[in-house]
Amino acid sequence: MAGNEDISKLQQQRIEKSEKIRGLGIDPYGSRYDKDIVPAEQIKQNFVEDDQSQQAGCAGRIVLLRDIGKLIFLTLRDSSGSIQVGLSKKLLAEQWDFVKLLELGDIIGAKGQLGKTRTGEITIWADDVAMLGKSLLPPPEKFHGLADVDMRYRQRYVDLWANPDVMELFKKRSGIVASVRDFLQQRKFIEVETPMMQSQPGGAAAKPFVTHHNALNIDLFLRIAPELFLKRLLVGGMERVFEINRNFRNEGLSRQHNPEFTMLELYQAYADYNVMMDLTEELIVGLVQEHCPSAQVEFNDMTIDFSTPWRRAKYADLLTEYAGCDIEDIDAVRKKAQQLEIPQSKMDDAVVINEVFEATVEQHLVNPTFVYDYPAAICPLTKTKKDNSQIAERFELFIGKMELANAYTELNDPKVQEENFRRQLRGQEETMATMDADFLNALNYGMPPAGGLGIGIDRLIMVLTGAASIREVILFPMLKPLSSGE
Repeated sequence: MAGNEDISKLQQQRIEKSEKIRGLGIDPYGSRYDKDIVPAEQIKQNFVEDDQSQQAGCAGRIVLLRDIGKLIFLTLRDSSGSIQVGLSKKLLAEQWDFVKLLELGDIIGAKGQLGKTRTGEITIWADDVAMLGKSLLPPPEKFHGLADVDMRYRQRYVDLWANPDVMELFKKRSGIVASVRDFLQQRKFIEVETPMMQSQPGGAAAKPFVTHHNALNIDLFLRIAPELFLKRLLVGGMERVFEINRNFRNEGLSRQHNPEFTMLELYQAYADYNVMMDLTEELIVGLVQEHCPSAQVEFNDMTIDFSTPWRRAKYADLLTEYAGCDIEDIDAVRKKAQQLEIPQSKMDDAVVINEVFEATVEQHLVNPTFVYDYPAAICPLTKTKKDNSQIAERFELFIGKMELANAYTELNDPKVQEENFRRQLRGQEETMATMDADFLNALNYGMPPAGGLGIGIDRLIMVLTGAASIREVILFPMLKPLSSGE
């Protein structure tokens, strides 16, 4: 792209053209223009060869412009695609002074007869052009799109129209989320909304963002998870609930992490983690069938095979397979942690085990794999197995070496839950986690046995679209502030 001085000069030239347009009695920023307007792709799909009576109207941004004297060819791009518009002095005699002032990036409307050029390009031969939005900044050079990845994220408003593939990705994201909703609603799940500002952060082990409510003079926390509120709804008699919404965790940035992210979280009364496993597989396989070309999806130089049945493997077995140590032999696990240079001096045994698991196992889980039966000590909201209180009925789904979903057989014993909360809070002062007494009070009224599931929507979209970074699938990801002068 041009340097700042060049952009300022070009911007000034565009401002001058805007004033010339205004001098012709035309508002550079237009007004309502929706009558007889059809998406570009629909116009092309509906085109009938040799029909000289076809009329068409379209509105969009000028992304290509060829001025050859008494004839101008434009490419208009809207959210559906693009179409060529032909402007001739013969058809637009009264508007010719105006159309000669049009530039790349301007937003216009055009109506006229639909036909084809000698090269076979479907074209609107405009007999009326409307100015709808003047672009005072030049678009990316030659409209090949924004090449600077950081700038693409910062200026998504340019990225979307400069790079058609980006527009298609976010339309696909919208379609995938709609399919998730449809899947759950067909199975009688009710969509709900729970508080994003909470007096106590809970439902996950993470550091929250803190804000302040002036009227009540209290600190509040942006939620790290909706779990404890959704479970309150189980107590209230909503037997199948889900929420697709934002969570906020005051943690780092990476290709897989954004501090503000979208989660699907759902709960089903009278179910367990096995039901959640089946539901998860059915949901994602359905999404692949609807939104991907085949069951083999390319992601981060991996080919992921979504063919069923998916692998289901015990946590302890995978630890033995890839770390070479028995989960019961904590000395061997700690020795492995030392080899991996994992700091462990103040870590509980279960945390060390999980650190070794993450370092040795996850990199091997390419195809969809349900890892189940986690150490109970790291699962404070989960029921344990009846025959082994050290094992929690929990699974995580890994796809493409990345955790995509987390599910439990939900703990509904208030006494055990309070004990787990107290144990979890020890040493977690910096997360600001506190005991949620009202949630315990709700459990004392009785919560049915249930299965719960959380799926990271952003990561799911990454896998289904082949996006290498979570920033590619979030319209406005968190970015480091620009330094002065950038």
